[in-house]
Amino acid sequence: MPSTVQSLKVTYNNDSEKNAFTNGDTVTGQVTLEVTKDFKAESLYVKFKGKAEVLWTERHGQTTVTYHSKDKYFSITHYFIRDEDATVDEQSLLTNHHGQTYGNLLATGTHVFPFTFQFPLQEMPSSFTGSVGKIVYLLETKLNRSMRIRTKDTIKIPFVTQVVPTMLQEIMTPQHDSKDKKLHLFNSGTVAMDVKIEKSGFIQGEGLKVVATIQNNSTREIKPKYCIYRKHSFFARGKRRLDTKDLFKEVGEPIPPSASQTVERVITIPHDLEPSILNCSILKAEYRVRVYLDVKYASDPEIKFPIIILGALTAPTVAASLPYTESEFGPFGYQNPAAWGMFSQPQSYDPPPPYEAYGMYPSLMDNGGKP
Repeated sequence: MPSTVQSLKVTYNNDSEKNAFTNGDTVTGQVTLEVTKDFKAESLYVKFKGKAEVLWTERHGQTTVTYHSKDKYFSITHYFIRDEDATVDEQSLLTNHHGQTYGNLLATGTHVFPFTFQFPLQEMPSSFTGSVGKIVYLLETKLNRSMRIRTKDTIKIPFVTQVVPTMLQEIMTPQHDSKDKKLHLFNSGTVAMDVKIEKSGFIQGEGLKVVATIQNNSTREIKPKYCIYRKHSFFARGKRRLDTKDLFKEVGEPIPPSASQTVERVITIPHDLEPSILNCSILKAEYRVRVYLDVKYASDPEIKFPIIILGALTAPTVAASLPYTESEFGPFGYQNPAAWGMFSQPQSYDPPPPYEAYGMYPSLMDNGGKP
């Protein structure tokens, strides 16, 4: 016997060229219900919600411990058909294009129920998927019938958070460090490097310029190398789980013995690199750029800078003006803050706890933990 409900689907419209939504954006869509015979529905609704969740387990002797934490950002429900016995806010009850409420008697055929939601203006982290944690924004529809199993469907909506004024100073801050090393054993002499990057925040697809002055006062040639890696941290029940991975590496030209050179390297941030997550209380997604010298028969001296990856959607004015020029942005990429699309009143949020507040449990890392 064929099922009365042939299908129930929730979909959203994305008529623009952008592949994600941001704060304040409107989401329109429809719930499509196909039925093979007339029936009476108890309720039909669509819910729009955003949440973060981390979950992992650890074995301690004969005991398995579960670490779980969840954050809810918002949950909004619109009813097409409401339960006659339930109390439903009139503002959440949707009507058809004639302004009439939907009846609970549904005839054979296809029924389309349009809806509209808006992403809240509050500050929320971007969508994220990690090894033991996620941040999701989704639409969920449910159909309830008497004496029948509930029918439901969900779809995720990609979200990229807006850059807020409180982040601007950190994003536009240049970074600088230096390191020297005395060589022993099979090498003699010293090597030194002085490295700087023009700012700390970079948009997907943007070039990250590294300027390094390298002094090779050793007996062998050395090569500058560059690596960008990501670091995911998950927090639950007073514990921290860490997952790191090298994303891509580049190698510069060798510097001969007894030579000093200033080298520049532009590393392109991939367009599909997930934005940094720094405004979630239960997980972090961070990035580092590591510059190091490949010295044979010796440990490699290295310098690491934390960087912030921004979704291109959040800063169209900045993205359109790339590549940066000194006349437009001044030395080291300082830009007029008015060019950024930001909120005038940023919302407060609870930042992740400091690392030292958490114990560390072993994790399945791709290449070992890096600070």
